[in-house]
Amino acid sequence: MDYKDTLAYLYNSTPMFQQVGGSAYKEGLDNTLALDTHLGHPHRAFRTIHVAGTNGKGSCSHTLAAILQSAGYRTGLYTSPHLLDFRERIRIDGKPVPEAYVVDFVERERAFFEPLHPSFFELTTAMAFRYFADEGVDVAVIEVGMGGRLDCTNIIRPDLCIITNISFDHTQFLGHTLAQIAAEKAGIIKPGIPVVIGETTPETRTVFFRKAQEAGAPIYFAEENDREDYPGLEFELKGIYQQKNLRTLLTALPLLKKEAGYRLDEQAVRNGFAHVVELTGLMGRWQKLHDHPTLMCDTGHNVGGIGYVVEQLKRQTYRTLRIVIGMVNDKDIGGVLALLPREATYYFTRASVKRALPEEELARRAHETGLRGKCYPDVPTAVRAAQKESLPEDFIFVGGSNFIVADLLAHRNALNLD
Repeated sequence: MDYKDTLAYLYNSTPMFQQVGGSAYKEGLDNTLALDTHLGHPHRAFRTIHVAGTNGKGSCSHTLAAILQSAGYRTGLYTSPHLLDFRERIRIDGKPVPEAYVVDFVERERAFFEPLHPSFFELTTAMAFRYFADEGVDVAVIEVGMGGRLDCTNIIRPDLCIITNISFDHTQFLGHTLAQIAAEKAGIIKPGIPVVIGETTPETRTVFFRKAQEAGAPIYFAEENDREDYPGLEFELKGIYQQKNLRTLLTALPLLKKEAGYRLDEQAVRNGFAHVVELTGLMGRWQKLHDHPTLMCDTGHNVGGIGYVVEQLKRQTYRTLRIVIGMVNDKDIGGVLALLPREATYYFTRASVKRALPEEELARRAHETGLRGKCYPDVPTAVRAAQKESLPEDFIFVGGSNFIVADLLAHRNALNLD
């Protein structure tokens, strides 16, 4: 098989949450442990940092990797989902895993894993850990896929755990209260290993504190960190929500230096924050793709993430705000629509994944909440309509789902975007 055939095999033979949603979820770590044993426990060959949370974990993971790279560490980075290419999930020093490695891994190991019927994420995690070990990384930043307690990344023993925040997402698996969701995320807290909590509510703080006490894990709340270790620090990621990620990371860095012995000088820290995108390939976080009219995209896709996007939109200057939006069918559609600005012109569309909510259904529910706009069958068509109707001083926002942003970026050349 070549790379294209291998991806088709992975997508079609292993349940992929990105495509089909809940039916891809497999509870428990049996498959993960079997794969890990078969592959020789590769995660034990390098140091790790574990990052969980409802929102912000991707940005924190990429920024942390950028800082480690800047400090001279050979740095693995494992994140999900991907936007354009599967290989984005598994990187070393910002470079995606080679196509040949993906092909060889699947061909070499399929006789073992096919009888297990692993999920796509279980197999991808095993591949990432084996790749990082094969390539001799010094440290890998590992982003939790979903939850924490039963996530297949949770077999690692990291130097530090980070939990960015708790919001409502994947409630069918993680629970219907913030405390229940926090308990699942807190499952990454391990005996004696420091944990940094980015944001809390009274409900979630109690959960984290109790779990850390039970595990004998030192716990640090970023909200209590008023230190200014790097005056005038330039952070390339400009979304207002990144300020909370910034505080979380500035709480984590001293722990990595003092407790785990990482060499992270000021120059490395400043360079990592200032060049996250270049160093790691991060995309889709309040990313500008065009001027006159301004066109921005963001991968915020739940009530917590969209709330920050809406606050950011309020701070922009424009003549007309135009929003190209689509969502997947297992999110809190009503909760998101209730947050969106009523004065905007909407372009309802759908992403090219099976989980996409039909644009007519999204428009119907949006109209019930006072939002007005038209339907378009795909993202490029919707964006072209917004561009055609815009004057130079207008503002176009594209989002609502990772997959909407993925479709936008996949067609950026055809849409004459930067």
